[in-house]
Amino acid sequence: MNPAKRVHRLLAVTEYLQSGRAFTARDLAEFCGVTKRTIFRDIALLREAGLQVVNDQARGGFHLTGPMLLPSTEFTLAEALALLVLCGGLDGDPAVAGPFAATARTAARKLLNGLPGKIRDDVGELSSRIESAGTQLTPTDEAGKAYAAVEEAMRTGRKVRIRYDSFTDGKVIQTLLSPYRVIFFRRAWYVIGRSSVHRQNRTFHLGRVVGTEPTDDAFTVPPRFSLARYFGDAWQFIREKGDRHEVVVRFAPLVARNVAEVRWHRTQQNKFLDDGSLEFRASVEGLTEIVWWVLGYGREAEVIEPQELRDMVAGHADDVRKMYRR
Repeated sequence: MNPAKRVHRLLAVTEYLQSGRAFTARDLAEFCGVTKRTIFRDIALLREAGLQVVNDQARGGFHLTGPMLLPSTEFTLAEALALLVLCGGLDGDPAVAGPFAATARTAARKLLNGLPGKIRDDVGELSSRIESAGTQLTPTDEAGKAYAAVEEAMRTGRKVRIRYDSFTDGKVIQTLLSPYRVIFFRRAWYVIGRSSVHRQNRTFHLGRVVGTEPTDDAFTVPPRFSLARYFGDAWQFIREKGDRHEVVVRFAPLVARNVAEVRWHRTQQNKFLDDGSLEFRASVEGLTEIVWWVLGYGREAEVIEPQELRDMVAGHADDVRKMYRR
């Protein structure tokens, strides 16, 4: 097991547990991308380290009681270096990594200052030579305010009223939001929760929130809610319920290995053919997102099934050809 991944996950689990809410082992496993057995081992390690992690059945899961500060830990050179790199170093770009960047850099400074002299010197020298390429964001004051407002609403269990510049509606709308989860996806932060205007769970881009107002209206997260259930078999982020398709795409040898090396979808099946090409299969709910993925590979990708997706790709290709012939 990579020690950097283990320490990073333990810190993430601790952050969830000290949020004041209770989480099931399944919730934590889903957030961290590991099994429930791994989460149980992590909780045992946190308890051995002195953290008061309790499993409160009345509240529906694990949470942290007692002091919120972690006890001092003896980090190895590899563990300290990994954490510093993951935190973006000491002088990282504020446009990288989003809301947690400043806090992560503060933690990095504390970690570095608390290390023994020899390890501190070695880590300082090595970390200056290693960089972790973060995700470049477009920082806005409103996005930061929206994130803080949503985080506070989740912490207190109170709904938040938001004014949202809706791409779909083409105007600014106002809705009362019960925020269930915040997720970072494809260079942006999103909040997912129950919207009073839409009367259903919706996804909102925090960068498009133009105003927030706290309320005293309480909310609770439905016991069966999870991101896995919410997204279903969407290709990435947009689930089109009732529009399931069995997709087959043949990738030319030039990109076949590149495609096969990535886990694009949970239903993905790869089959290399005799000529070196790849037959890619997946069962998805909705074709809107996957059509853009296929187009990104240009002539190296051919949709075999379904016909609807073939027609969509062909239509875009015709439009591009017409545009360049003008």
